[in-house]
Amino acid sequence: MTSDPQPPTGTHVRLLAGHAGSGRPVFEVLPARLVKPGLFELAGSPGMVLGCAAGDVLRVADDGRFEVVEQGENLCIQAAGLGQVSPEAFAALKDAVGKLAGVAEAPAGLRFIVVTVGRAVGLAAIEQVMSTWAAGLDGVEWWFGNGDHSASSV
Repeated sequence: MTSDPQPPTGTHVRLLAGHAGSGRPVFEVLPARLVKPGLFELAGSPGMVLGCAAGDVLRVADDGRFEVVEQGENLCIQAAGLGQVSPEAFAALKDAVGKLAGVAEAPAGLRFIVVTVGRAVGLAAIEQVMSTWAAGLDGVEWWFGNGDHSASSV
């Protein structure tokens, strides 16, 4: 596990996202809050890592593998495509997700998108928004990033 030596509000965790073709591990660094030694609450949902979302409390091993100790109130939805998502398409998603009291985020190049929405909104409403948005885009797919917490474990 990697954490910033700053106060709890400035902590980050390094989670294992998978392995490159060469076999080398690939990590995603996410903002987190130290809950107590060895336990971190995610402050943001991941774009590459599966099995967690903002608000989840994790136990993180030195190799980046993690266990969700306490599930938070959010779902993480990840989206990516064969090409780049246009700024207009991303803005449309941000607006649609905002109506669900959620947030859509992406790196500057819009290579992938991360959506965080409260579980209380319900799967049907989230699926409707995401499917409607993706239907107008060529090659874009989306999935629930934390639908199965058994995907990652210590």
